[in-house]
Amino acid sequence: MTKLSSETKYRLLLAISEEISRSLDLPDVLRHLVSYVRTAVGYDAAGIFVLNRRVSIAVGAGANLIAGMATVGFAADPNPDDQMLASGKGIVGHVIRTGETVIAPDVGLDPRYVCGRQSTRSEIAVPIISNTQVIGALNLESDSSDAYSSEDAELLEFFATAAALAIEKAMLHHQALETERLRHQLDIAREVQSCLLPGGPPRLSGYDIAGVCLSSLEIGGDYFDYIPFRDGRLGLVIADVSGKGVPAALIMATFRAALRTEIRREHNIPRVLGEVNRILRHSMGSSRFVTAVCGVLDPRDGSMTYVNCGHNPPVLLRADGTRTLLDHGVGALGLFRGAPPDTATVMLAPDDVLVFYTDGVVDTWDTHDNDYGLPRLEQVVRQSAGLDASAVIDRVVASTQAFTGRTSYDDDFTVMIVRRTDGASRAHPQA
Repeated sequence: MTKLSSETKYRLLLAISEEISRSLDLPDVLRHLVSYVRTAVGYDAAGIFVLNRRVSIAVGAGANLIAGMATVGFAADPNPDDQMLASGKGIVGHVIRTGETVIAPDVGLDPRYVCGRQSTRSEIAVPIISNTQVIGALNLESDSSDAYSSEDAELLEFFATAAALAIEKAMLHHQALETERLRHQLDIAREVQSCLLPGGPPRLSGYDIAGVCLSSLEIGGDYFDYIPFRDGRLGLVIADVSGKGVPAALIMATFRAALRTEIRREHNIPRVLGEVNRILRHSMGSSRFVTAVCGVLDPRDGSMTYVNCGHNPPVLLRADGTRTLLDHGVGALGLFRGAPPDTATVMLAPDDVLVFYTDGVVDTWDTHDNDYGLPRLEQVVRQSAGLDASAVIDRVVASTQAFTGRTSYDDDFTVMIVRRTDGASRAHPQA
C-alpha cells in the first residue's frame, strides 16, 4: 500500500467523521468503527477495545481492564476468563500498556500473543490515544502470515486518531447520562432520607426543642430523632455513622429502623441499645460503627435518663452557669459485645439548655487550622439565652460558617437543642 497523502488522509477523516457522528452510543460507535476500518485495511477478525479507566493498567483492581469493545470474526460470547479482557494480557494489552504499535507477522513466534481464535496467523494492533493518554486499541487479525505492513500501521494509526475523537465524544455523553442518572437517584435518596428525620419539633409543654441535620454530601450518616412514649415521656436520640455519603446513609437507616422497632417493644434503654448493637454487628462490616446518645426525658420533673455510646458528650448548660457533660456509657455501637451499662440521669431545671451535637459541629476548622470546639459552641448557646431553640440553632450555624468562612461543611452537621422553659408539666399521652 502506498503512503497516504495529506489529501487522502483528510478525505478518510471526513468520511469516518460523517459515519460515526450519527450516534453518541459507545457500543454503536465502536461497531461502526470496526466495520468501517475494513474499507481501509482487510482482516479476517478485528476488534476495538476501550480501556476501563477505573482499573489500573499495571495491576488489576478486581474488574476487567476492558470496559467496552466491538469485534468481528471472534466468538460471539467472549470467554469471561479471557486474559486480555480481564488483565490486559496479549498483544492488545501490550499496546494499551505501552502505547506502541505492534506488527506480528507470525503470532506463533510472538511471546506476547494470547490466542483469541485458532486460525489467526498474523496480527496488527495500534493504540487509540486521546490527549496523550491511551484509551484503547484497534486490533486486526489475519488467517495469513505476514499480512500487515508498516504502511498498514500508518493507516490504522491515522484511523485510530479519528476513532479517539468519536470514542471520547461517546464516553463523555455516557458519563453525562450516568452523572444525571446518579444525581436523580441521589435526589430520590435525599427525599427518602429527609423523611427519616423529624418533620418538625415535638410539642411538649414546658419545653422548647429543635434540631437540624445538614449533610456534607447529598446524603449523610447523621441522625436525630424525637420518639414519643405513650406515658408522655419523650425519647431523644442523636447518632453519627462512621463515613459519609450513601454507605453511611444506609447504615443510618438501618440504625433508625432497629432503634424504633426495639423501643416499641422495650422502654429499657440499655436493653434496647444492646439489641440494636447486636443487629448492627451482624449487618455492618468490622470497619463501620455508630456513635449515639439515647435518652428519655420525663417532662413532669425534668429528669432525663440516658446512655452514651461513644458519641460526643451532650452538654447540659445550667442557668446558674455550671455545666454537665453526658458521658456515661460505653463504646460505639457495632464495636462492643453485650449490652451497654445502666443509664445515668440528669435533671433539667427551668432555663437549663441541653445541647446534643455531632463531631461535624465542633470538629470544623478555620483557614488557620483552628478547630471550632465545644467552648465556642457553649458560648454561642449561652449568648443566645432567651431565644427559642430554633433561633439558637440558627446562631450556631451562622457562627460555624463565619468561623470557617464557608457555608458548606466537611462532615455532616447535626445539632439538637432542648430548653426547659418553666416548671414541671403534666404528661401528655401519645399514640
